[in-house]
Amino acid sequence: MNSDLRQTIEQLKQERNAIILAHNYQAPEIQELADLTGDSLELSRRAAATSARVIVFCGVHFMAETAAILNPEKTVLLPNPEAGCPMADMIGAADLREVRRRHPGVPIITYVNSSAAVKAESTICCTSANSIQVVASFPDAATVYMAPDQNLALYTARHTSKTILHWNGYCPIHHHLTAAMVVEQRQAHPEALFLAHPECLPEVIDLADVVRSTSGMIRFIQESDRQSFIIGTEQGILHPMRKLAPEKQFFPASAAMICPNMKKTRPRHVLTALQHLQPRITVPEDIRLRALNAVERMIAIG
Repeated sequence: MNSDLRQTIEQLKQERNAIILAHNYQAPEIQELADLTGDSLELSRRAAATSARVIVFCGVHFMAETAAILNPEKTVLLPNPEAGCPMADMIGAADLREVRRRHPGVPIITYVNSSAAVKAESTICCTSANSIQVVASFPDAATVYMAPDQNLALYTARHTSKTILHWNGYCPIHHHLTAAMVVEQRQAHPEALFLAHPECLPEVIDLADVVRSTSGMIRFIQESDRQSFIIGTEQGILHPMRKLAPEKQFFPASAAMICPNMKKTRPRHVLTALQHLQPRITVPEDIRLRALNAVERMIAIG
């Protein structure tokens, strides 16, 4: 990255009392600009706790919406408004209202990877890091409904005696990682542990040595005494892993595990956002308040 560009961004950040948050899947140059990096749960917590007046969220649209839900008095910016999420687009608020009509009284657990309008129709949100704990937080419910990620629902169902109904959405990046691809990588790197994300297919989960969220993966590779790992999630995570454990080796489970939306944000977008305080992400108050309840319940569980 051009040093003058970085210096200008840093100066504007100070002038605007801004904080830059970046998801683990962002491009390395964006992660290097960020004050904080993490997965959806970590960044949701940090967005709620920050004293900054401006939040520059380098991620995708639903992440910036979540920050706006938690911080209505702050300016939340999404540097590139074209950064969306195909999985989040697989379900709408009307879909979830129909789910509630068909399953009265059943808690609706919505992945944080969803729109504010969908969160507003939910009982509670979850992330890939805490979905099991969220399901367990309904001790009197024999059945729960999870949306929109079918693979996260199927993974969570392995860890509960409850019946988990689910929407049939998915993350294209994780959903298209096949067991055959993993087997190929394991044959190429027989000494490596395979780490899978809960959004992966069940047959991929079956092959995993460890299943973790992105931040869980990062903690695991730091604490593990193993020296090589096959990483079953978006390749952006390899950047912080290599920084934190430069003596270890990391191999992507597939060269195709690159999210084009997560790579749409560039430093020039961050600069423009700070210069003009646009594009600003806002959530209508009636939707925000209902979504806030679901998000805060998720955060309280941890």
